[in-house]
Amino acid sequence: MRESKFQAKLIKDIKERLPDCIVLKNDPTYLQGIPDLTVFNNDKWATLEVKKSANASHQPNQDYYVELMDHMSFSRFVYPENRDAVFSDLIDYLED
Repeated sequence: MRESKFQAKLIKDIKERLPDCIVLKNDPTYLQGIPDLTVFNNDKWATLEVKKSANASHQPNQDYYVELMDHMSFSRFVYPENRDAVFSDLIDYLED
């Protein structure tokens, strides 16, 4: 599955589960390495870096920003192989 198709399906699933949330697609040219998506729900936020597979390469700074933002809030790499676990953790975090 192409990354863009996986990302679009993930956004749709998040919005279906959290209908009042806001999902933003971040501009990769603005700050290199910032995760692809930011999700806002009530007073919480999370970021997701979407990959087409578990072994897809990481761009410079992606690991840094995912780890940094996970300490601030919630941030993960998500790909088809871990999608269900990350989705469940994301929903648990944002609904809590």
